[in-house]
Amino acid sequence: MARVLSCIQPTGPVHLGNYLGALANWVSGQSKNDVFHGIVDLHALTVTDKPGVIGDQTLQLAAVLFAVGLDPKVATVFVQSHIPAHSQLGWIMECTVSYGELSRMTQFKDKQSKREADFVSAGLFTYPALQAADILLYDAEEVPVGDDQKQHIEITRDIAMRFNHRFGETFVIPKAVTPPVGARVMDLQSPTSKMSKSTESDAGCVYLLDSPDAIVKKFKRAVTDSDNEVIYDREKKPGVSNLLDILSAATGTTQQALADQYSQYGKLKSDCGDAVVAILQPIQAKYADLMADPAQLNEMLSDGAQRAETIAEKTLQRAHQAIGMTPRR
Repeated sequence: MARVLSCIQPTGPVHLGNYLGALANWVSGQSKNDVFHGIVDLHALTVTDKPGVIGDQTLQLAAVLFAVGLDPKVATVFVQSHIPAHSQLGWIMECTVSYGELSRMTQFKDKQSKREADFVSAGLFTYPALQAADILLYDAEEVPVGDDQKQHIEITRDIAMRFNHRFGETFVIPKAVTPPVGARVMDLQSPTSKMSKSTESDAGCVYLLDSPDAIVKKFKRAVTDSDNEVIYDREKKPGVSNLLDILSAATGTTQQALADQYSQYGKLKSDCGDAVVAILQPIQAKYADLMADPAQLNEMLSDGAQRAETIAEKTLQRAHQAIGMTPRR
């Protein structure tokens, strides 16, 4: 059984693409490996500058993770800032990675270019060092990531190997693995773009906590084309194919089999909205129960933090000993 780490930032509401594309796989895979799921609130500081926001969003995200089906007795779910070893090892990682390596990270360049008129924190630049600490603290063997995150795993591997070369074998060298294929969910108003909470309009983004009426309305207004022919073809008919992808993920029926059942877009949109409502309502009910009992939610996070901290502290002490730092007496 491999040790697997996946993390998520508490930077806003979770949408349907997050759930069908990733979180559903977290749930189905939690009994197959020794899984750790971190809510990385320290990373969220690179995009948050208002008091109280991160704390509220962290609890809301935790409730969502448990509501979708993560079992706190099986999966170790923790909040990054609850474990001081993240920040402590993060500094050691900053001292092990070079300025040149950080400056070549494409995600930093992309995010910096989008915020030219805004404040760009140094934390955004050194983000990969803290991310390396997140991974290495738990002796993670596998880190499921998409193509856009593989560079971050490569730099983590480079940092770990450099540290091991300097100070002796200390860290497990993780490897990036391709996660199980989840549903590819695109924006309902711009079906050639991934569903995202960062778009200018919410019209094409379905959030897990949207009301049934709002969900149905968004699907009824989904962009398709003028042909009114239901065919699964992502290149030629991206809007229709997106609806078939979502309905397939919600019902377990293949896209082609679904396409054969419809002759009009209106019925497809209506059924798609109803199917999404059906899978989200139990999640919303569980979420409401958890948010109504913050003591229970915090206890679940505390249990996860205790399990995570036990491992993280051992790894941090191993790193300190390898360096030869003076131990506290």
